[in-house]
Amino acid sequence: MTLHNLIFGLAQAGHHVEVVAPSGSLHVGELVHQVDGVPQMSSQMRGREAPVELPADSVLANMWSRAADLQEQFDIIVNLAYDWLPLYLTRHFRTPVVHLVSMGSLNDVMDAAFSELAQRFPGRLAVHSKAQADTFDDPSIFQVLGNGIVTERYDLQISLWPQAALGFVGRLSPEKGLEDVAELSSRTGRPVRVWGVLQDEEYWNRVVADHPDARLEYQGFVPTDQLQAELGECAALVMTPKWVEAFGNVAVEAMATGVPVITYGRGGPAEIVVDGVTGFVTAPDDIDALAVAVGRIDEIDRRRCRERVDAEYSTAAMARRVTGWLDEVLRISADALV
Repeated sequence: MTLHNLIFGLAQAGHHVEVVAPSGSLHVGELVHQVDGVPQMSSQMRGREAPVELPADSVLANMWSRAADLQEQFDIIVNLAYDWLPLYLTRHFRTPVVHLVSMGSLNDVMDAAFSELAQRFPGRLAVHSKAQADTFDDPSIFQVLGNGIVTERYDLQISLWPQAALGFVGRLSPEKGLEDVAELSSRTGRPVRVWGVLQDEEYWNRVVADHPDARLEYQGFVPTDQLQAELGECAALVMTPKWVEAFGNVAVEAMATGVPVITYGRGGPAEIVVDGVTGFVTAPDDIDALAVAVGRIDEIDRRRCRERVDAEYSTAAMARRVTGWLDEVLRISADALV
């Protein structure tokens, strides 16, 4: 989603963007250079002390080989992969490479690579939220850019059925904290419509078994157009992350349809929601506070939710922030050559 929405915004602003991606990727932008190879293991699934590993015929290495071949055709290269190899290769490219980081501090090797790159190439690193930057030892090495969505794809919904369901959107895995939403449903009697990839079926079954009074209604993983239509019917989106969310795209998606967001004060979602205006920010892990917020949800003007997205989290707003960052990197790079 970040890739698609960023390219949409940059293209709308008149920039030419091409993508290097693994074979089989969806087509985004003007041209996608499809690259074969073996996928990289996700860094978020590994521990802090895990070493750097590349599989044989690594698609990541093959993608960066293609980027090296293409680099003279472009002013700048934006890396979205949370991996060590692109950070290391930055010094070997003639065309400036910048990194939009999607995760917080997860791995010691990655953290060291970020620090070294920041010393060598100041200004080349960016994140989506201040909370994400704050997970690192030196948050100042990152630009904070937020994120954006194609607001034209989201319909503002004002009228709701009485006692409309709450919503939950995200991977069904422990770091998303679905058990707290289940407990909230048990306490309030409100149904919760759940959308997302069933990443950890054992976890889902455990949450359901541990909360027999919860009214959880699993809706599956659905396309954006269907999600926005169904999510817009909810009274509120509830976000209860157990880790520091780097941003929280689903909060912006919900607000674009007029749905207020109730979130823990942990990670990026707490920076998106204006407490008492577009939803409520509660103390982390405080289910009583969640229940109080649910009781106050009718105080929120759903139009204000959409207005905040249009102003701060549209693709146009995101593109302005990103191009400002890229222009500064190019200026510094040009000065270094003088």
